[in-house]
Amino acid sequence: MVIYLSCVNNLSAQNQNTDNPYKKPLAEVLKEIQTRFKVQIKYSDPQVKDKWVNYASWRFRADVDETLTNVLMPLDMKVNKEKPGVYKLKEYEYYRWEVQEGWAYLDSLATQYHDQASWEKRKAEIKPELYKALLLAPLPAKPNSKPIITAKRIFDGYSVENIALEILPGVWINGSLYKPLNFKGKIPVVLSPDGHWEKQRYRPDCQIRCAMIARMGAMAFSYDLFAWGESMLQFKYEDHRRSLAQTVQTLGGIRILDYFTALKETDTTRVGISGGSGAGSHSILMTAMDARIKLSAPVVAMSSYFYGGCPCESGMPIHQCAGGTDNVELAAMAAPRPQLLVSDGSDWTAHTPEHDFPYLQKMYGYYGVRDKVENVHLPDEKHDFGINKRIALYDFLIRNFKLNGTAAKDKTGKYDESKVTIEKENALYVFGDKGEKLPKNAVMGFENLERLFPLNATK
Repeated sequence: MVIYLSCVNNLSAQNQNTDNPYKKPLAEVLKEIQTRFKVQIKYSDPQVKDKWVNYASWRFRADVDETLTNVLMPLDMKVNKEKPGVYKLKEYEYYRWEVQEGWAYLDSLATQYHDQASWEKRKAEIKPELYKALLLAPLPAKPNSKPIITAKRIFDGYSVENIALEILPGVWINGSLYKPLNFKGKIPVVLSPDGHWEKQRYRPDCQIRCAMIARMGAMAFSYDLFAWGESMLQFKYEDHRRSLAQTVQTLGGIRILDYFTALKETDTTRVGISGGSGAGSHSILMTAMDARIKLSAPVVAMSSYFYGGCPCESGMPIHQCAGGTDNVELAAMAAPRPQLLVSDGSDWTAHTPEHDFPYLQKMYGYYGVRDKVENVHLPDEKHDFGINKRIALYDFLIRNFKLNGTAAKDKTGKYDESKVTIEKENALYVFGDKGEKLPKNAVMGFENLERLFPLNATK
């Protein structure tokens, strides 16, 4: 066996020519890089198995970083630099750029406009292409069905009822409506999708956020992402990581707007959206696409160098629209509508105040409302929708939607979330504890969903 392997290696060396394009196993090339540049590259055997590098020796440069780029880019791989001299091999992440690269790209986009008129022209190019990229041009026919609404539960200053809306034949989007008990006149509504955190809209902090908004005098509709929550009665969790998830989620948001803007009690001049993480990306996209949204507050989401790591955020080619765009330019499409950006110090929003926020201030300045875009940056906090992020949202809604802040504060003027009742998860279900109330015409399985999109570009 040793003799045989030796022969194979000798043959490999002898075949190093342009007919067999100087081909070497990736594992061997990585070892050579480590030896030559005296660095450590962390990787697992499955990562390098059956991978080869063409013209391997010719890819070496004097600089280790440039060498690694030359070697790994054709394989759709990259390295993360953990510390000087130590690298970790990773799959290429299309959605993640270096900070300076993201900033430079945003700057290049910004050269296309210099005032309100040129920016409005750019917006008019982007918006219809977003619908096309999402296979929503034209929009699918709306099912002629009534919403499914559960019994109302009454709590301290607010009520909760669960609602399912049929957004395509046999496909539902589910959520819970938090509504003030005492109100006069028209009521504002805040669409409240949640991100990829565990338990999503069933989590205590999500229930608290929506209940507090209701206690202050607005409706808050907390809804599931696709193939998440009750949507998993129809689709598998892994279906959430299919590109069509972004299309279905966006259509769901549009259908939710259809429903609430048609209610007699809704104040259509005060319709907002606020989600965190992946739902923050959803909030940015929805606001760019639908003028019925008058206020937006994406939380720990927006970045010029991170497009969203889930296909539900970037699976469809929305960022290729109008010659290319990014999430910050999409966020600028909200202007001059009020917008709050909440960022923190531990994720892709860590640098928001340095470049992305000033860009948005400039864009809002085109309309003479530079102060209508705000950034609350929490450098010592992590990627969540914690108390300080909720407070930033509460303050923003009170200022812009004229909500009753005193109804949610104690005698000292601090927000009091203790009066919110945290319900058990199954209390927030529409279709019963075990899905037994799911309608008989429900679409089951991703393959059947795809049939509703005959032009599905994911195939």
